[in-house]
Amino acid sequence: MAESTTLVALFPDIDPAAEAVESLRSLGVADDQIEIISGIPLLEPALGRPKRRTMVPRLALGGAFLGSLLGLFLAYGIPILFPLRVGGQPIFPGPPGIILVFEMTMLGLMGSAFIGVFLESYLPAWRPLKYVPDVSNGKIALLFNCPETDQEKFIQAMQALGAENVEPAVARQL
Repeated sequence: MAESTTLVALFPDIDPAAEAVESLRSLGVADDQIEIISGIPLLEPALGRPKRRTMVPRLALGGAFLGSLLGLFLAYGIPILFPLRVGGQPIFPGPPGIILVFEMTMLGLMGSAFIGVFLESYLPAWRPLKYVPDVSNGKIALLFNCPETDQEKFIQAMQALGAENVEPAVARQL
């Protein structure tokens, strides 16, 4: 199997970067081997990329379920374990119990969604990451893997589409 190298192409605008993604696909680069770094958040369709699937919604639903179980236990389980009879009051609180279950459900949902986003963002970064400082100045960087034997063909294709700079990517500790 041929050795592959990671190249970074720097584009001044979104349109040439989107054309470059299509060009890379036509040159045989798979979508999972293309990474886009931008200083502003860009939706996947803006660059012709497939929609990413994340685990955040599943984690949030799981947190909401666990939070509602905790709320049910606090509102209705504790009065079963430790009944406290106060003259004329029911053992199980009605409206306060509903409020407690709702609040614990939302707390579980928000907490697990926050943790999910934190984990999906690869924070903290323990390993060196590929980064281009010009991205902070409004440029769009396109990182992609290509065979070392065809490296010159990829460089010429990116420069023909308007890339300002095409060079091997360097990973460094941020």
